[in-house]
Amino acid sequence: MNDGTPARPRVVVEEPHDGRRRVRIDGEDVGVVVNAEELRRLLTRTGLTGEDTPVDDPRLIDWQGGGPDDWPAA
Repeated sequence: MNDGTPARPRVVVEEPHDGRRRVRIDGEDVGVVVNAEELRRLLTRTGLTGEDTPVDDPRLIDWQGGGPDDWPAA
């Protein structure tokens, strides 16, 4: 049943810590990444996306503490 509420993003990229960001898919911890390209490779390995999938799609990814261009140095 679709009540018109948008689906929650399946992927959560947590707030940066020491230049790294923890990634969760459907609540499961799947790793830590240090840049958007590494995130793209991680999502491709899990089978969730393809290599050319944009990582700025809010329907897929919930970016916490900054977006896909926010990777503070360690």
